[in-house]
Amino acid sequence: MTNSNVRILIVDDEPPIRKLLRVGLGSQGYAISEAPNAKAAIELMEAEKPDLVLLDLGLPGMGGHELLRKWRDDGLDIPVIILSSRTDEAGIVQALELGADDYVTKPFGMNELVARIRVALRHKFQQQGEKPVFQTGDLSVDLVKRIVKVEGKDVKLSPKEYDILRILVQHAGKVLTHHFLLKQVWGDSTDVQYLRVYVRQLRQKIEKTPDQPRYITTETGVGYRLREVE
Repeated sequence: MTNSNVRILIVDDEPPIRKLLRVGLGSQGYAISEAPNAKAAIELMEAEKPDLVLLDLGLPGMGGHELLRKWRDDGLDIPVIILSSRTDEAGIVQALELGADDYVTKPFGMNELVARIRVALRHKFQQQGEKPVFQTGDLSVDLVKRIVKVEGKDVKLSPKEYDILRILVQHAGKVLTHHFLLKQVWGDSTDVQYLRVYVRQLRQKIEKTPDQPRYITTETGVGYRLREVE
């Protein structure tokens, strides 16, 4: 699918932000729709069936969180990328827990935003079903045989380390919150420090420079992301 066949709905109450996005994304070939509030966004969603939404959390009236909750409760699985202030970590986490796919903080670079859009759209348009072997850079994860390799050499992981890596692989490119990872791996644990310990151990085994990770990156105050690299 070419960019010209992809429609993005921008939901933001600030005209300068909408103009910036309209011009920047329009130059990339995307078709753009704009909504200054939740009511207009709901109407455009029904009328135009966009492929992706850029959603500001600070909307007047029905806020971004409430709008996102409505769409997810209605079964709408369209990718949603949150536009948020740099200081609103709690708001970002809440949006991700409600089903947002990713986020960028204002002010943001257009190149960064376009890259996030491409990842979100790739997840949407890819065929259903996991590939048995995930490959990115020198890292290879066989999800069927549970074999992890770096530069072609087997890497021995503990069960919990593997579970964390498996979940990150299954959501490669997306940011996963601390709460999501804790729930998936431990069920009911809320100890973020426990997760950090295991992520640190995992990095020691799969990263060339664990203190400057290439694959498992930290989203400060939010969670972790498995980067897909060349």
